[in-house]
Amino acid sequence: MIGVLAGLTALYGGAIGAARLASRALMFQPPPGPVALEGATLIETATPDGRAVRAFAVGLDAPNDAPVLLHFHGNASRADHMLPLAREVAGLGVGVVLAEYRGYGVSAAEGPSTESGLYDDAEALVVELGRRGVAPTRLVLWGTSLGSGVACELAARGRGAGLVLETPYTSMADMATRVLPIAPGRWLVRDVFDNLTKAPSIRLPALVVHGDADEVVPFAMGEAVARAIPGATWRVVPGGHHNDLHERDAALAREIAAHARRAARPISNPRE
Repeated sequence: MIGVLAGLTALYGGAIGAARLASRALMFQPPPGPVALEGATLIETATPDGRAVRAFAVGLDAPNDAPVLLHFHGNASRADHMLPLAREVAGLGVGVVLAEYRGYGVSAAEGPSTESGLYDDAEALVVELGRRGVAPTRLVLWGTSLGSGVACELAARGRGAGLVLETPYTSMADMATRVLPIAPGRWLVRDVFDNLTKAPSIRLPALVVHGDADEVVPFAMGEAVARAIPGATWRVVPGGHHNDLHERDAALAREIAAHARRAARPISNPRE
């Protein structure tokens, strides 16, 4: 019996170890193919340790008091894939900067992707935008799916003036447990992105959006994150799946732009 238990324990430990080793390949899935700028401006900067950081900008020629949305995309997307949405939002009078992750698209050679690496890249972009005249009171963080974890981290650090989260999860550990319920999620992933724990410390005007038919990130996770952020606005897209919220709801881009304008008002003025 002791031998059987030892064998089962070894198998269990091996399964957890294999899952943990594979977690980054499952979490970060950069799509192949050529990158198309489609009229966007390439922004380049670097982390303090010299790692190159890149992003695409649309609408930065808007008036100096206009908000600028800094967007972080999902795990199987790329910054250039978000350009049609960025142009739509920018057409409403706000600037949009699409952050690219290390290991993805124009930053493929800067990989591998890691949680801490994505945070470093995001911080470098915030600093670079400041150098380009985007004051902290104009910067609004916008995260979609995986990117909600990057946006939440920056918001918890006090960066920016507002926050938009689309299809956010409570944490990647919770997502891992949902997919592979053989052990606590923190044993299964190396990159946790713990949105729910950070949410109560976020003091920015927040808009949280989720589809009630999301097949990837449970609707209840988005709702939990929204409830945990003080004063957050909770927006449900009826029938919305994980990747079709803007196709299903034509008003969503306008609401994001309007939220950015309200959040980015000078801090001396009262917020609506």
